Amino acid sequence: VLRGGGLVGFPTETVYGLGADATNARAVAGIFAAKGRPLFNPLIAHVADTADARRFAILDARAEALAAAFWPGALTLVLAKTAACAIADLTTAGLDTVAIRVPSHRVAQALIRAAGVPVAAPSANRSGHVSPTTAAHVDADLGDAVAMILDDGPSAVGIESTVVDLSGPVPTLLRAGG
Repeated sequence: VLRGGGLVGFPTETVYGLGADATNARAVAGIFAAKGRPLFNPLIAHVADTADARRFAILDARAEALAAAFWPGALTLVLAKTAACAIADLTTAGLDTVAIRVPSHRVAQALIRAAGVPVAAPSANRSGHVSPTTAAHVDADLGDAVAMILDDGPSAVGIESTVVDLSGPVPTLLRAGG
């Protein structure tokens, strides 16, 4: 479904995500349409591991230390894009940075590895609605906008990931989360 440009609802350790191939602008546009999300609001690209993250983002010593301590897990890092970053500009809202996360949930990991692409994924709900912690929540809020929902029971954390911006000289906490 992801490789074909469709949307997938999937569990993470934090909340359920609405995933699309982060390198496919048309697929990513589907996330914005399904959620009613403004296009200027960048998405998180979920990758399989730190080595995968390095394909898309520049990890300095600070990022490497945080990745070693908290990945896989509920931490998103905002980093400068690599020169060869294949993540679609729509995913990053046209910024020179990319938000990267390595989820620890086994189903999220299996999905990312099977798709073979970074997965752009905000929470799987309409913008402004409560973030979903079950597959039933995703279905109730997004319904037919999602081609497939992977159900692995309730999310363990129940709130979104922590987001730290490391793109400048001073680390900035953008969101306190799981």
